[in-house]
Amino acid sequence: MNDTLDVVLRLIAVLVVFLVLPLLVGQTEHKVMAHMQGRLGPMYAGGFHGWAQLVADGVKFAQKEDVVPADADRRVFQLAPAVALLPYLLVLIAIPIGPHGFVGQNLDAGLFFVLAVMGVGVLGSLMAGWASANKFSLLGALRTAAQLMAYELPMLLAAASVAMAAGTLSLPGIVGSYHWWWTPWQLLGGMVFFTAGLAELQRPPFDMPVADSEIIFGAYTEYTGLRFALFLLAEYAGIVVLCGLTTVLFLGGWHGPWSGSVGWLWTLLKAALLAFVVIWLRVSYPRLREDQLQKLAWTVLIPLSLAQIALTGVVKVVTS
Repeated sequence: MNDTLDVVLRLIAVLVVFLVLPLLVGQTEHKVMAHMQGRLGPMYAGGFHGWAQLVADGVKFAQKEDVVPADADRRVFQLAPAVALLPYLLVLIAIPIGPHGFVGQNLDAGLFFVLAVMGVGVLGSLMAGWASANKFSLLGALRTAAQLMAYELPMLLAAASVAMAAGTLSLPGIVGSYHWWWTPWQLLGGMVFFTAGLAELQRPPFDMPVADSEIIFGAYTEYTGLRFALFLLAEYAGIVVLCGLTTVLFLGGWHGPWSGSVGWLWTLLKAALLAFVVIWLRVSYPRLREDQLQKLAWTVLIPLSLAQIALTGVVKVVTS
């Protein structure tokens, strides 16, 4: 009975994190972009630093009419938002927050699991684009597929470098094997992993599949109301997952000064800092062209990730 209760409590905790942290990231994005770009609404709506803006957005989505195009594949169209969102919930189960079992489920091949499940999330965009019976949506879906093919490889290679260094595929095992001197020689892999993750999430400046000035809003053009809100929630949940994985793999997770009983706080602080960087990049850099996006992946990130693996092999040989 105790084991069953422990599993239930862990699942409830993961679900709470899944429902709360993406909304916090969304609210933070409103505020940070408002200050960087001088947006009045998110800074003043409702008083006290615009606290009512997120509430107003939620009410707006709930009130909008749920429209399904006449020529759309109705079942696939309606299922796509869930397919885009649920993989991130599964990934959160395997990401350790703190030491001593502070994780939803410790998997022996946790690194393989999270990377494989994250790749499934893109199917939601492909389903949405194909089922919408809209040429702009289909074009956005094809761009999503091309982007996934280009950036999945450097992301996997960068993560493999950390697994080589730790000698395990378990995420808690990787954090447990972490040493402070890892950070400098794994920094290159961390940058590749983080950049490729942004591209897979289609975040600016890698938002070619949702280029509103070219293809309206890509695969999500025909979506309204709560279904569109689910795609936005999936994006913010993806940010939480990417920042959490980057923290666990490259920044030592819960390791930090005086991290004995508050190691989980270090994990959250590092992930929050990375989430701020994600928002900062959105404000600071223009969208890449499609050819620039592909060139960055194949001619820059993949060679850098291979160089990181070679460096890891050399360091392992020297230190063994």
